[in-house]
Amino acid sequence: MLKLQIPKNRMNYLIERMQHDFELAELTQGWEYYHKGRVAGIELVHGVEIHALVNGTRSYEVILDMDRFEKSECSCPYEGCCKHMAAVIFTLYASFARPELLLAQLKQAIMVKNRQQLTRTGTAKPEKKQERLEAPKAEQMPSVWHRFFDQQFYGYSLSQQHSIELFYSTAQESLLPLADSWNEDLRPLFQLHVLLFVMRKIEQFYSDTKTSYMSYYIETGCKAVAKQCMEQFSALVPKLHMKELARRHTAALDDTLAMLGEAALSGKDSPLDWLLAYRSIWWRLAEFSERIAKEKKRLQLLSSKTGLLPRRRDALLVAQAHFDVIEGEDDRARSLLEELSKREARDTFLYLNRCYEDQQWDRMLTWLRWMLPAMQRAQQDELRTFCTYWMEAVSRQSDDGEWVEVMIALLPRTYYFYTAYLLKANRFKAWVDLQLANRVSPVNLYAMDLKTVESHDPSLLLPLYHQAVERCIEEKNRNAYKTAIKLLKKLHAYYKKLNRLNTWEEYVYRLATRYSRLRALQEELRKGKWIP
Repeated sequence: MLKLQIPKNRMNYLIERMQHDFELAELTQGWEYYHKGRVAGIELVHGVEIHALVNGTRSYEVILDMDRFEKSECSCPYEGCCKHMAAVIFTLYASFARPELLLAQLKQAIMVKNRQQLTRTGTAKPEKKQERLEAPKAEQMPSVWHRFFDQQFYGYSLSQQHSIELFYSTAQESLLPLADSWNEDLRPLFQLHVLLFVMRKIEQFYSDTKTSYMSYYIETGCKAVAKQCMEQFSALVPKLHMKELARRHTAALDDTLAMLGEAALSGKDSPLDWLLAYRSIWWRLAEFSERIAKEKKRLQLLSSKTGLLPRRRDALLVAQAHFDVIEGEDDRARSLLEELSKREARDTFLYLNRCYEDQQWDRMLTWLRWMLPAMQRAQQDELRTFCTYWMEAVSRQSDDGEWVEVMIALLPRTYYFYTAYLLKANRFKAWVDLQLANRVSPVNLYAMDLKTVESHDPSLLLPLYHQAVERCIEEKNRNAYKTAIKLLKKLHAYYKKLNRLNTWEEYVYRLATRYSRLRALQEELRKGKWIP
């Protein structure tokens, strides 16, 4: 795209027209088009007209008149100032300053203008200053607590890279002490709602800043803090006094479950695992059959609606399957989970953890076997969790053949788990074979691992070093030859330890003969005193 800088007064005129002639939606979409590089072929014609092509559903021709903006036009079907015209102006502005900052200024100016117009025409009442709410009380509903939380952090600005982390710590430090004097039944519930408030706001930050110039930092911060929140949630749930809450604070518990259900079953894109939070709470209510029956009926009603988006449908399926697991109907739960548009490994980790806590190893293995097809595309941290649970289960089995087959099937992703297991199980030959198959040099292996195999049988390491020497020589450069000489020294030590020096001398002679034309290698062999 041709770089073009128009005079400053012309740019100011276009900015003024953006503020008065464009709708906010078109400005936002126009910035996205600019950000995605969809403006091409921009040029100045007759000194006052900007011509450009903007790629949308197809290519549209935009003409901007910098003398009389009302004469500007675009070949798209939109009547008025469109997103394609806005995208061209943002592109022109990029030579002066950052377009995302201009977008923020325009949003603010347009919102102020709209409020002033509504006030002048009498179609809206002047905004009243919101009354300050009192600090939360134990007898209030959690939804009232949340209104106080929202008021305390109204207008919180994400002004820098670490704003999310700052919000996470500030919110908890300022809100948690409000319940210090409450009884033991309600204090953990209040702590839970402070955390739910933080989680809700993080999701809001994540959603609101997707088109911001700080979107990468905000998204990274949201995901990091979301992970802390989920860890804190898992630690907090066991502290909830469910029996007392269900008996003495029924309305507060119902309000809590309603909030969690709304967040977990919406199917929205979120950095938080709301479904895990929802299922963790309901599992603590397993003995309250009437509550569970009511929730199951509600889920069935929601699932029966037509036109559900895939993500919302999947959320409802996971929730329904969870109640089957609570009732011990694992097969029925898995049948539901197989209907998911996308099976995620993390959806079952809650059940693996429960099996581990209850030492239900056969039940755990059944879930692990069912999860296996989904692990091929799982993230590395999910694969790590999967392997960890399987290693726990296999340690209680009489035979590890199935586990070994799984590790081999998932190679190379399971290399680190498999190699660690082989050493732990004293399967040293299989460990060496794994390194040979993956062409791993001893240089890249832990010295302690090599010593472990050496103490068992040094001869097992010979082919590993021979392969590494050959691979170094094949690189045909001086540094690689020097590495080969270091490996040969170690190899010589093994042959000497095995009392097989005759074999060693024959090997070195054949090596020197085979690569006699590699002068640099011959020099390194002489320096090492392996050949005369």
